[in-house]
Order: sequence, then structure tokens, then C-alpha cells
Amino acid sequence: MPIHAQLSRHATERPDKPALVIDDRVLNYGELYSRAKAIYGFLQGLPRSNRRTFELPGVEKLAALSLGNHIGFAEYFIAATALPNACAVIDPMMPAKRIEGIIERLAPDVLVVDDDAGPSAEIGRRFGIPVVVAGAEPFDLAETEDDLPDDAEGISLIGFTSGTTAEPKAYYRSREQWRRSLDRGRTVFELEDAPSTLCPGALAHGLALYALVEALDAGGTFHSVRKWDPAAVARILSSEEIERLVAVPTHIAGIAKAWATKPALTSLRDVLTAGAKLDVNGVESMRRLFPKARIREYYGASEIGFMTVSTLVGGAVDFPVDRVGQAYPGVEISIRDPDENKVGTDVPGTIFVRSDLIADGYLWGDDGQAFRVTEAGATVGDLGELDENGMLRVIGRAGGMMISGGNNVYPAEVESALKACPGVEDAVVFGLSDAYYGQRIVAVVSGEAIDAKILADHCADRLVRYKIPRQFYHIKSWPMTSSGKIARGQVETAVISGDDLVLRLSA
Repeated sequence: MPIHAQLSRHATERPDKPALVIDDRVLNYGELYSRAKAIYGFLQGLPRSNRRTFELPGVEKLAALSLGNHIGFAEYFIAATALPNACAVIDPMMPAKRIEGIIERLAPDVLVVDDDAGPSAEIGRRFGIPVVVAGAEPFDLAETEDDLPDDAEGISLIGFTSGTTAEPKAYYRSREQWRRSLDRGRTVFELEDAPSTLCPGALAHGLALYALVEALDAGGTFHSVRKWDPAAVARILSSEEIERLVAVPTHIAGIAKAWATKPALTSLRDVLTAGAKLDVNGVESMRRLFPKARIREYYGASEIGFMTVSTLVGGAVDFPVDRVGQAYPGVEISIRDPDENKVGTDVPGTIFVRSDLIADGYLWGDDGQAFRVTEAGATVGDLGELDENGMLRVIGRAGGMMISGGNNVYPAEVESALKACPGVEDAVVFGLSDAYYGQRIVAVVSGEAIDAKILADHCADRLVRYKIPRQFYHIKSWPMTSSGKIARGQVETAVISGDDLVLRLSA
């Protein structure tokens, strides 16, 4: 990443300051920079793969990390993103078949894992790729003389995001894009005094990866956990060492439930969420849990970067909860019709963005259904509307739209209405095939609300009739993805199959 000059400065000025704390493992800035330099030297000595089938202009060595939240992640990530290298970050929690497809197509020069007997290691060896186990390196991690290059040019990161098919899409980003984003974010999120940050999410995903990089860029201490455990995370937050929490709403809900009988967590000054829209109940829960914290959220996408930022609690003016805020600095947002003409205020359409934070594109997996760049700007296919104050409301993804009785219905709108119902913790809405309606709207909720009539009546107060779900189900515990989001496909499958994961509610 383009933070090597900052890391060198932090390592010189405060070498003993903790850079990372993961569970009971601590890595200070001096150790982090020294070990990253040694890994960089090792990477430069590796032979290049001759099996790669795509071009990575300017990249000499490609390292793939399938490490999870290992203390060594930052060391390898820093070395693997220093010019002229690039890094691909693979989630080891993905199904083995998906990991196999990624590694086969990437053909990296080295694969770094945390478990020599794990699926990623086995797949790498099968394809003849050198495998290194973090913590058991076959080379000396002692400091080398040369500093890491601090040039900010060219491709540095390859990430993966799910698409409309089972195959993850591979997008790539440059050092320049991340450098611009970090420079703006330091001001937007007030990181100049290097606050300590806790992010319990998976480092293989954009939210946690960016939180790690921005913390190291600012010279703060980044805290995380090897495995998601809401009670353990709550205990860390209660230690008063953490000033800032970055997490998806489902993680925060888990922390609130685990800490429900304990005193409020008063040391936090900031809470930042993304990945899913906060609702009124979620904000109120966070007010009780973090009474002294400013609550903010941002809306963005892996391919586009930051799009909006919103201050829901603790700002000069608290933003509306049903909106995701105003455009991020340097970003221009427009709402457009199918012909890409601008529409008026409070009119739904496709969200387009003009920005210098947009990814370069896909290495593979471009199905034309999501990320695209046209004369109107860039879009990932999300639908929304802007009000007269430039506040954006996200309606949902075009591909997720339901057509019930000939009417267009967006799951996000129905979910938002349900999550405002007393006793509802979270909700997932989708359409199932129906001979009469085309698609009948189905809702699955968690929490204490288990009366279908109360849920339907609540929706009737907020939605037109055709948007009200025709079936309601209750779920005790949501299946989750490794990024901390609800595994919506599993929920839908449980309803279709009659799995006892969900219970149908009668009116």
C-alpha cells in the first residue's frame, strides 16, 4: 500500500508503540516495519510464475494471502503491496472450490497461509505454487538494510467480491487511489491524533482491511480478534484502550446482546459502520451501548470506494436515519434513468458516481450486471434517490428487485419498515415464485416480534399494500458470512426447503 513512508516514520519516531493487537499478540511499529522489509527481500528473490494468463502492468511479484486475522497479515500485506509488488487477499473461509478457482486463475508467485494443513495450502501445493506459513517462515525475519519503496504508482491490490454467479469477481486497485482515499479519510474521520481502533471483521474484506490500513497510516493501534466472538469483543471495548470502533451493524448488534446486562461502554469516542444500512432501532441500541460516541456510517463499494458519509449522532446536525448521507469529499453523485439521463430529486433511479477513487476494473468475472463505467460515471447497479439537500437514500440493487402483482418492490424498503417495528432486531425480505402474483413477498425477522398480524399492520402504516409481505417467518440466529453480513441465500433456502432454521408465523 502507499503507506510505506508513513510506516517508516512511525517505526523511527515511536518504534515501541503497538501497531497491531490481535487477541493476546502484540506487534509494535519497529517490529512491523523490520519484518515487512525482510519479507519484501524474500519476495524479490522469488522466481516469477510463468502460468499467469492475464497482464498486471508494472507488477513484478504477486503474493496471495489466505491468512485470516493472523498477526502476520499486516507484515505480508505491507511487503506485498510495496512497489513493484501486488497483493491478492483471499478469504480462507470461502468454500474450498472457490479458493481453488481463484488460486488457479491467479497463479501467484507465492501463497501465504496460516495453516500448513488447511485447504488453501493444499490447493497451492497442488498447483505447484510456493507456500509459506506465516510464523514458520523458511527465511530470516531479521531486519534488512534497505527501506521499503514509497512510490505510489501502479497496481497494488487485487480483491474479490461476489457477483451474480458463484464465481467471485477479481477487481484491482492502484496505490494512487488508496493514497487519495487515505488522505481525505484522515480529515473526514478525524484521525490526525491516531486513535486506537477496534475492527472485529475479517481482514480479507474491504471494511476491516481499510480500517487496518488507515490505522497504520495514521500511526494508531489497530485491534482485532482471530475469531468473531461478541463477548470477547465487548470485553476489549470495556478496557478503555479503544477510542474508535469500526464494524458492520450485525457485529454491533452481537456486541449489544452479549453486553446487555453490563454497564454502558463509555470510552468510545467514535463508532463507524458500513456494509448494511443502520435503522432506528440499531441507532437507539448504539446510543445506549456507546453513550459518549459519535455514530457515523458510510456507503460505498469495493469497486468504487467511498460514496457517502453520514453522522447520525453527535454531529452539528444529526442526519436522517433513512439516508446514507451526503457525497464523500471529491465524489459527485447523480441518479439516472435506464437511458442514463439525470432524474429529479426524490425520484428513484440508478446511482452513478464520478470520483478519483474508482477501481481500475476487473481481472475477471465482469458479467456486465454490476460495476460499469460510462460517460455518466461509475455504478455498481444500486438504486437510490437524492433529496433537495443531496442526501442519498439507497433503495437496493437492481437485480434484487421483486415484481409482485406487476409492481416493482425493493427488499431494502420493506426491510427498513420491518426493522422499525418494536421487537424486530433484523429482517430479510425476498420474493418467491407465485402463480398468481408472479412473486409473493416473504419476510424473515429476528427478535421478540412473533405475531404476523402485528408485523403486517406495522408495514401497512408505512408501505403501500402491494409491498406488504404475504408470509412471515421467524429466525432465532442468522447464518452469517465471514464478513459479518447475513447469509441471505441460506435464509431463502431454509424457507423454500422448510428447514427448521426458520419458523413460519401465523396471523
